[in-house]
Amino acid sequence: MRMNKKYIISGIILIFIGITIGLIISSKLDIQSKGFSEDYKISKESQEILSKFGNAMAEVIQAVRPSVVNIYTTKKIKRPWIPFPFNDPFFRRFFDEELSELFNRQREYTQTSLGSGVIVDSSGHILTNYHVIKGADEIKVKLYDKRVFDGTVIGYDAKTDIAVIKIKAEGLRPIKWGDSDKLRVGETVIAIGNPYGLNLTVTSGIVSATGRANVGIADYEDFIQTDAAINPGNSGGPLVNVRGELVGINTAIFSTTGGYQGIGFAIPSNMAKVVMESLIKNKRVVRGWLGVTVQDLDNEMAKRLKLKEIKGAIITDVEEGSPAEKAGLMRKDVIIGFDGKEVEDSAHLRNLVANTPPGKRVNIEIIRENKKYSIPVTIGELPAERKVSLAESVLAGLHVEELTTKLRNQLKIPQKINGVVVTYIEPGSHVEGLLAKGDVIIEINNEKINNVKDFIRVAKEAKTEAIIWFYRQGRISYITVSIRQ
Repeated sequence: MRMNKKYIISGIILIFIGITIGLIISSKLDIQSKGFSEDYKISKESQEILSKFGNAMAEVIQAVRPSVVNIYTTKKIKRPWIPFPFNDPFFRRFFDEELSELFNRQREYTQTSLGSGVIVDSSGHILTNYHVIKGADEIKVKLYDKRVFDGTVIGYDAKTDIAVIKIKAEGLRPIKWGDSDKLRVGETVIAIGNPYGLNLTVTSGIVSATGRANVGIADYEDFIQTDAAINPGNSGGPLVNVRGELVGINTAIFSTTGGYQGIGFAIPSNMAKVVMESLIKNKRVVRGWLGVTVQDLDNEMAKRLKLKEIKGAIITDVEEGSPAEKAGLMRKDVIIGFDGKEVEDSAHLRNLVANTPPGKRVNIEIIRENKKYSIPVTIGELPAERKVSLAESVLAGLHVEELTTKLRNQLKIPQKINGVVVTYIEPGSHVEGLLAKGDVIIEINNEKINNVKDFIRVAKEAKTEAIIWFYRQGRISYITVSIRQ
């Protein structure tokens, strides 16, 4: 015990000696003063540069903020009193008639949501996302000066997720329009909106990419990708450049958690402007039409056609009587230019055609059998989608189309799956929240659905109830849709 005590005392003495020697050495070498005591000075030049940058950003934001609005929406939602799966017919048969009435009851509640918008003219037109005002029974718009007005929907386009609303107000500050086609990767941009209800929040970043398509957000996609934080509530707000000009409408984020992860998407201002002007003038979107089915080029096809670059879109089919057929375009032609612009891929071509006014004559550059040709084409108007009347059906408001080879490949649908693809669900439909865009309906009420004709026939017969089997993301499921008589 005495020996252990002796060792402990010796150890403490040695530690004390080591600390003392270390302090002496550090004082001789002036380590402390060099590392900590010397004040680090920021050069005047650096301070001036950062100050100028900060002041410049503040000026841009100060100029743009009065054009940004808060959008609050409310809508009435009806849901079954008894939740799925207990309202399924399988469970209902175990209850008597009086008790089963509970399954037909629906409760109504008010759903609220928020988003952003941007004032685009002094007459009160506001640009926002369609999904911000979708199905709203009431729209309230709050301005920068805290005035609140009722918003009226002028029109919307689900295919681009653009909507135009209007307010009756004076003293509005419309935003300046920018040219989104001139945006360059690496350019500084600023996103302004109301994420999570926090009024007029500003974030900045750079343009990470342009021309982003096949994201799966809308039918017509040409997104600006940015790392400027875009969070829930930012939707519909402006993306502006350093000149305070509108270059995009903030639309969505890529996220696995629901929060910001560095990837945001905005609709280019040029696309939004074309859609907005058409909605204001025509109450609908008038799109250009060429009448071709196209695909992207791959390495193998580019080699076979002896192309130097994998750019453009190859024609796989030409519709009878279309502007393309009348102009002499043919299958296997590779479209590399449209109206003076290079065609990057099939999605880019689709957007170029859609944004061209019907009746305009354009030159289309193609490669045919290793030779370049310039073919003049008069663009037509995209035919209106065939709308099926299902007013008395439980499936009213459900829009579908044929499962084509293109859609099968795009949605990665296995060959064994046949049916029709859900393309749109009208707000208030009985299937809203049950089915989704991209689902493949394969059976309704024990009848197989092979095409749109089958769907129309069976859907019209489903007056009050429909058991729908559908394919979604590798799984086959079913839902029961019913209405009370």
